[in-house]
Amino acid sequence: MSEVAQHPIRFLLSDMDGTLLLPDHSLSQRTIDAVRALREAGVLFSLATGRPPKAMLQAIEALGVDLPTAAFNGGTIVNPDGSLLVAHYLPATAALIALALFADQPDIEVWVFSGGDWLVKDPSGPMVPREQYGLGYPPVSVDSFEPFLARIDKIVAASSNAELLVELEARLLPLVEGQAQVSRSQPVYLDVTAMRANKGDALATLAGFLGVPLQQTAAMGDGGNDPAMFHRAGLSIAMGQAEEEVRRQADVVTGANTEDGAALAIERYILPR
Repeated sequence: MSEVAQHPIRFLLSDMDGTLLLPDHSLSQRTIDAVRALREAGVLFSLATGRPPKAMLQAIEALGVDLPTAAFNGGTIVNPDGSLLVAHYLPATAALIALALFADQPDIEVWVFSGGDWLVKDPSGPMVPREQYGLGYPPVSVDSFEPFLARIDKIVAASSNAELLVELEARLLPLVEGQAQVSRSQPVYLDVTAMRANKGDALATLAGFLGVPLQQTAAMGDGGNDPAMFHRAGLSIAMGQAEEEVRRQADVVTGANTEDGAALAIERYILPR
């Protein structure tokens, strides 16, 4: 902390679910006010999430975000007008490996995100209502994922069996090494994205676009896909409810998302600078 504390923070990149958002996917007024105070102080602010771009729109509007945002863990960076700044698609070979591994698991629901759509083979899966509530739109039912292999943004293995997802993560990583990123964005979701589709590269891309040195950036998050940006940022902030593996990779730990931990971090670690 002593070294990073020498640098004022000029840009904060924050995760959404489990960080800015409450468990019901809403924003507290304290969080909205903290982000407004941040922007009024001249600190740039944007979002990096595993969500698709159109599932970010409500938060973007509520928080007044007017910079490019990173969706699909950084695989897609979208300008405020909706145009693409960056797009990294999952290689078809890695997609087929992941889909084959997940297909053999009876407790796993497999989702594919492609071309703005959330694709499922079974729209009645038990995890679908949770995701639909969070995204704000329904899935598209398909018979096969193969027609979409050329343009997959993200594959998700979803399950209430969090231990199984930990096991699958360990099994899949060596199979797609050098081809894809594999991380648990939430305990019940295992994400597979392109190698460049990670929040660390997203932070570096956005900081370069904005002309901000990395040592003057901050990153805040709670999931297994967030340490990638922790390792690149000048200041990294983990949420209080994050798993120990995530918390220990951050410079500081704030309160849980249920305790307005994101607002607390902005007030305590960024605005005073």
